[in-house]
Amino acid sequence: MKEPNTRLADLFGLSGWSKGELARLVNRQAAALGHPQLATDTSRVRRWIDVGESPRDPVPKVLAALFTERLGRVVTIEDLGFRKPGHTGRQQPVDGVPWLPERTAEVLTEFTGMDLMLNRRGLVGAGSALAAGSALNHAMTDWLGADSALAADTPRIHDPHSWSPDPYAAVPVGAQEIEALERSVEVFRAWDAARGGGLQRKAVVGQLNEVGGILTQTHPEALRSRLWGVAANLAVLAGWMSHDVGLEPTAQKYFVIAAHAAKEGGDRPRAGEALSRAARQMVHLGRPDDALDLMQLARSGSGERTLPRTRAMLCTVEAWAQAAKGQGQAMRRTLGEAEELFAAERGDVPSPSWMQIFKEEDLYGMQALAYRTLAEHEPSAAETSRHYAERALRLRVDGRQRSKIFDYLTMASACFLADDPEQADRYARLALLTIGQTSSHRTWDRLREMYRLTGRYAGQPEVDSLREELRQTLPKAPKATVGRGTATV
Repeated sequence: MKEPNTRLADLFGLSGWSKGELARLVNRQAAALGHPQLATDTSRVRRWIDVGESPRDPVPKVLAALFTERLGRVVTIEDLGFRKPGHTGRQQPVDGVPWLPERTAEVLTEFTGMDLMLNRRGLVGAGSALAAGSALNHAMTDWLGADSALAADTPRIHDPHSWSPDPYAAVPVGAQEIEALERSVEVFRAWDAARGGGLQRKAVVGQLNEVGGILTQTHPEALRSRLWGVAANLAVLAGWMSHDVGLEPTAQKYFVIAAHAAKEGGDRPRAGEALSRAARQMVHLGRPDDALDLMQLARSGSGERTLPRTRAMLCTVEAWAQAAKGQGQAMRRTLGEAEELFAAERGDVPSPSWMQIFKEEDLYGMQALAYRTLAEHEPSAAETSRHYAERALRLRVDGRQRSKIFDYLTMASACFLADDPEQADRYARLALLTIGQTSSHRTWDRLREMYRLTGRYAGQPEVDSLREELRQTLPKAPKATVGRGTATV
């Protein structure tokens, strides 16, 4: 006997529709898509919800589009609780994670398509809930340990009711086109580092949507692997840009998509780095325990091919989470490991493109951030934070303005915590000079955290002047609260 579809029931409850209203909307939308014969009624909607009946195409896609527009956030077919025929009894997802290997291009294309629809209609929102790091860890542990090559050799069963791409939307591509896609990733990455995620997020999501369509076509294995690499890089960027502008559940989904895409392309280190982005997000949101769960999976699942510099970067994220929990001894141990790994990089194997932005100044910046975060628990850590922030700032010459702003704010916060308001004022004002030139909400979050620290010096003329300038500069705080600190890269 089938069970009620609780996912659909929950979303239906949020929509405010009646069952009759939803049936009429489905019929109207399906007719607009070229399916005038569809005749959904109230009783059928009731069966979807109460007994878990799964509708045939195109109804799941129609429902996903309707709920996406109604709720102002991306809602996918799996979010609605619908499974493709033949998948019952196989690996079950937690919040849609993980999915079967052959589903990655489909999930990628569907999710980006819904995201673009929200952008077009001005409905960008973040109303869904973040999955806990522990839940993601549990869901993805077996998946990340599985052999993707074996999965790729598994016969695929054709499902006549399954999702299929628009045959005119994508065609197989060659090496020249893939090179152009790889170059576009570098352009987007440089823009994000310089100006923040807000201005180019839609372009990145659109490019990722196109790549998802291309991946539904057949390519030689070497080209297919490179395409999955492009998809992973774009998905990480889409996730980081979404996180940068406060779209947290959307960001998390892109990080998970990136991990899937990297594994499909046989690049376990890239999958681990994608999960480390989700961990950074968790620390930013004040959930260091979830971040540590994700980092355990990221480090163990990255595989033996992970280069020392990549492992050093993973250590810095783990150390930041430990600092947020006040675990000073563990944090210092982990940062020591990061330094040793960074120094062990011989350079005989070229770093992948996605790790070339983790330079010496980024190591110092993350160390400064970890010690600044720990200083909330151990005030003496503030001096060490200043030391690393100063070293990072000396090396910041490559145009990554957002990272430089983060370093200024780390230094200013550490100075306030170290009882040096004069130097804190200096670095805070350096941050204010350029913070308005980025579209990064995270820089504003960090600025608010620094403003909180100025309260202990209220009454001092220079600090009072700074506080007034900050009040005039800061946009209104978002409804969601964030935790201490933000990533520096």
